[in-house]
Amino acid sequence: MSAQLTCIADACGASFPINQVLYSCPQCGSLLAAEYPGLTLNPAALKRTWRERRMSNAALDQSGVWRYRELIPFLDFEQHKVATLREGNTPLLAAQQAAHYAGLDVLTFKHQGFNPTGSFKDNGMTCGASQGLRLGMRRVACVSTGNTSASMAAYAAAAGMTPVIFLPNGNISFGKLAQALEYGAKTFQVEANFDQILALVRTLAERLGIYLLNSINPFRIEGQKTIMVEMLDQRDWRVPDWVVVPGGNLGNVSAFGKGLRELLALGFIDRLPKLAVIQAAGSAPLYEYFHSATRDQFRAVPHPETLATAIRIGDPVSWPKAMHEITTSGGTVERVTEQEIADAKAVIGRCGIGCEPASAATLAGLKKLVAAGTVKPGDDVVAVLTGNVLKDPDYIYRYHTGQLKTPSGAAIESRFGNAPRVVPNNAERIAAILEETAGTGR
Repeated sequence: MSAQLTCIADACGASFPINQVLYSCPQCGSLLAAEYPGLTLNPAALKRTWRERRMSNAALDQSGVWRYRELIPFLDFEQHKVATLREGNTPLLAAQQAAHYAGLDVLTFKHQGFNPTGSFKDNGMTCGASQGLRLGMRRVACVSTGNTSASMAAYAAAAGMTPVIFLPNGNISFGKLAQALEYGAKTFQVEANFDQILALVRTLAERLGIYLLNSINPFRIEGQKTIMVEMLDQRDWRVPDWVVVPGGNLGNVSAFGKGLRELLALGFIDRLPKLAVIQAAGSAPLYEYFHSATRDQFRAVPHPETLATAIRIGDPVSWPKAMHEITTSGGTVERVTEQEIADAKAVIGRCGIGCEPASAATLAGLKKLVAAGTVKPGDDVVAVLTGNVLKDPDYIYRYHTGQLKTPSGAAIESRFGNAPRVVPNNAERIAAILEETAGTGR
């Protein structure tokens, strides 16, 4: 099977060999996508094969990414080593209380926090790291506010490569940074924001021969698109009406749309779900562009702010891909406040499902979309939770104890707070407190 890198710009469309180190088109500067000209598959046969592989003990079959390798055939598996930690295999979780909160009859979460390093980044990183191995790279690098660094460090370590991480100094989640440190990454905290650092690292990567593994890397997108393949496999190929995802650097929605379009073209599904991207109000450049009257210019947010650090990105590199996928699917973009994110996160928690703050933007956005009539109460909705609850435990504690504040210092109301209580060492008094609070959820 032939594979190539193709410029996504309609006016260009140039193609390049799959074994070149490229992140953007050398001719026009646009983003690149991995493409497989002439790919034809047998949907009925492959659906059976993919289901059977769930019972296999082979490393590639146990991966929720490489199990679907016929859709990502950029490696020769007889020649190239694959960096895998058995990523994917993440569950679909019903959440009735969250559905009620949003105004929906039913709601299902696809929880990527069940991945090896606790976020959806692992789905893409296994492909990006494997391509790095194929290219003979010894060092890989990324700019990250947390999840990408944790994932890249783990996969680089597993593959025998050296991970190099650059992140903004301050305003980082130590739950995420701790992972990168534990996996042996060389870590640099830079006095700049995410977008400024990405420009710096692209220069360094080219100069020093380091392979860049941010979402600008087209092979990351190839891995992340399998999240939708696995979701449909788990649903017995019933296409939902909506797929809702948080929006930061916009690699996820770009990957989801690409994967869904390919599944439609290859005959695996008969329609596309609508894609909805939810951004934090302080970091919402795609929202502003999508809802602008003319869409004449994409304007970055120079100083993005949100406590949901995973989506605190003001100049998302994948916005052209994201716009294409959202408009192709008939989807939309919404934005939500810090208060709305915090409350939605607490509601998700009361379903017995934990997630990082950025993940909760999906539920917060759904509540607004249902209220606006964009999403109907009876629609079949899958919302993607991108990260594990333990990624940012300080956020959780501050919310439930009434100490959480926005980046500007305004108090966030603890509307669903569940603060711990200090009680005396007295069984009768504790029993009385338990009786007083019975049925209140406190």
